[in-house]
Amino acid sequence: MGLKPGIHTFEYEIEEKFFAEYGEQDFTNCSAKVKLELDKKSGFMLLKFDVDGTVDVSCDRCGNPLTLSLWDEFNIVVKMVDEPEKMNEQEEDPDVYYISKGESHLHVADWIYEFINLTIPMQKNCGEDEIGGPQCNKEVLAKLKKMEDEVSKDSNPLWKGLEKFKDLEN
Repeated sequence: MGLKPGIHTFEYEIEEKFFAEYGEQDFTNCSAKVKLELDKKSGFMLLKFDVDGTVDVSCDRCGNPLTLSLWDEFNIVVKMVDEPEKMNEQEEDPDVYYISKGESHLHVADWIYEFINLTIPMQKNCGEDEIGGPQCNKEVLAKLKKMEDEVSKDSNPLWKGLEKFKDLEN
């Protein structure tokens, strides 16, 4: 790699068009800044990615649009070796990656894609204090409440006898 040993900083502005080659996403309107701090050492590099920004998702509870803040940091160790393909196949740590000693470029787009997706929570809900607020779909919330009430009234008799086992010790 043509970089001299030491710390090098790169900044990337990530917008919707970045995700085109990755196909459809579970979010829209991504506006993120990714700061990459690359610390080149002899024989390896330490990469620190800082992700900051926002994406729009649908609330899992009411279905209305919801803007989420993105923030996280990720670290990757890139080692320069003679047989990177073989080493990458054998490596079990996802935070370690191998490239050829003679490699002059490092492709970071896939890592940026992965890290942005990892900053989005699995459950995308309005905060507990916002439920029923102006952003929520009150019609959906009312239907959910009605369904909850019906389920609790008509609780399945199949499970009725299991409560007595709840507090037993192993």
